[in-house]
Amino acid sequence: QVQLVESGGGLVQVGDSLRLSCAASGRTFSTYAMGWFRQAPGKEREFVARISNGGTTTRYSDAVNGRFTISRDNAKNTVYLQMNSLKPEDTAVYFCAASYSWTNDARRYDYWGQGTQVTVSS
Repeated sequence: QVQLVESGGGLVQVGDSLRLSCAASGRTFSTYAMGWFRQAPGKEREFVARISNGGTTTRYSDAVNGRFTISRDNAKNTVYLQMNSLKPEDTAVYFCAASYSWTNDARRYDYWGQGTQVTVSS
């Protein structure tokens, strides 16, 4: 069992940056691939980024590629999402999640945080 808690969301302007954090419980954090997903009002949850358990491999959605960076610090049981050049279409609730699989599919993620709101004003 893993508990995840996101933080770092907020209200920013177009072009600003934010860094989201996700703190995980337990000593098995490094066992999991970690992902970030987001859900905008009236929209389905979508994949944003993922990182392998060792932190050496990353994947991004086309929508955020080149602007966002996922990273992790296994010693701190924390995964991060650095978001640069934010756009209004990035506005969503952002969730971190843990998976034993290497996948974009939200259904294959076993543990989820509560989400943190990111709002990019236009």
